[in-house]
Amino acid sequence: MTLAEALQYACNILTTHQIEDARLEAELLMRHVINKSREELYLDLNNELDIQEQAILWKLVDRRLGHEPTAYITGHREFYGLDFYVDHRVLIPRPESELLVGKSLEWTTRRESEPSIICEVGTGSGAIAITLAYYLSHSLVYAIDISPETLDVAAKNCRRYGVEDRFKLLRGNLLEPLPEAADLIVANLPYLGRNEMDALAPEIASYEPRLALDGGETGLDALLALSDQIPGKLRPGSLLLLEIGAGQSEIILSQLNSLMPNAEIKVLSDLSGNERVVSLNLPV
Repeated sequence: MTLAEALQYACNILTTHQIEDARLEAELLMRHVINKSREELYLDLNNELDIQEQAILWKLVDRRLGHEPTAYITGHREFYGLDFYVDHRVLIPRPESELLVGKSLEWTTRRESEPSIICEVGTGSGAIAITLAYYLSHSLVYAIDISPETLDVAAKNCRRYGVEDRFKLLRGNLLEPLPEAADLIVANLPYLGRNEMDALAPEIASYEPRLALDGGETGLDALLALSDQIPGKLRPGSLLLLEIGAGQSEIILSQLNSLMPNAEIKVLSDLSGNERVVSLNLPV
């Protein structure tokens, strides 16, 4: 069986079982088996896939049919142009969260100097914090999470990109472990409410960590708790970027306005036009 034939067969199986983006999913599984880039895969489509490789591929396809996310099967997820290790201990990084990185880098460009101190709250795999450390090479980055297992994954990704000398992992609740005020704080905390949790696809409900998803009855528990901790944790002229869920902006804005009435606070939308990030900028 050639790579082309195996790829098409895997795609057909996934399509039959109503797996979304079946072609892409089949490609990712195939590339994992043969350890090649997408370009290399398509250059080698006429090559033979040996019996052992076929057996591995069908096992991976079976796991995907059981709704296990491909990122967990392969142990990889791309985020903002970088490749991160992921497993069942951490939430799979989403493209929507790249908005936090993009806005952080835009803000840094406008201020014409890198932030000295950056903090990510709820770091998970470390994708956001490590990406910022990677692109902002003169900044010290604190990455906080309450789960020691999650911090193990972030540490692995930190070593992968060689940013250990200016990257500190802290265990604790929200901003409590942060030892100093920051120039930039970013957070992608759990913000799903009870109804949303009950309606999750099996790929998420059965495999991704509930701790990283469940925001309480309305989805606002962690977001409001973090907002209460912000005063005193931001330097003059600093920026807070907080990822939110649908319909949550009004309550978060009200909370932050009451705590920091002199700050410039606004809501940013993602590429789909959904309210995605609350931005708070303190005056100098």
